[in-house]
Amino acid sequence: MDEVIADTVAEHLVRYNRDYSGNITKEDLRGKWIWDVVSIDRHPRLEEYLRSDDFFDVLDVIPDAQRVLKKLQQQFEVFIASAAMEVPTSFNAKYRWLERHFPTIPATHIVFCGDKGILRADYLIDDNPRQLRRFSGTGILYDAPHNAAVTGFRRVHNWLEIESLFLSDIK
Repeated sequence: MDEVIADTVAEHLVRYNRDYSGNITKEDLRGKWIWDVVSIDRHPRLEEYLRSDDFFDVLDVIPDAQRVLKKLQQQFEVFIASAAMEVPTSFNAKYRWLERHFPTIPATHIVFCGDKGILRADYLIDDNPRQLRRFSGTGILYDAPHNAAVTGFRRVHNWLEIESLFLSDIK
């Protein structure tokens, strides 16, 4: 979910830059997590953002994700998986966000977990190589600032590439 259909990095940067009069951009994060760029004394504040009641409620949708996922659902069984156990307080907000932005995904097709290695599916599109390594199907790396240097997976940069990958042969 995060950094594949929901833009968590952008919200983290908005809050951090607002609170610290900063000007960190996504480009500044190429090959790094925000935690690598921000001084360690500010890490607790980064954690507070994630645990705030509204963080996951206000995330922007990654461009074209809604339209392409709706088309994918016409041809495939689509599940949304989130490693929500990394931020257990996020369950309700993530679920509300999914209901609001992806109403065609039924609740039965939303999976909150910690380790996506438990998933049994053909494909997993994820920004985190750790999750893809544990997955037994075909992992597809969704491009994000923190995974710029990662190799070993097919990489997609946006939802238009996903559309082309899965739907180009379907009329």
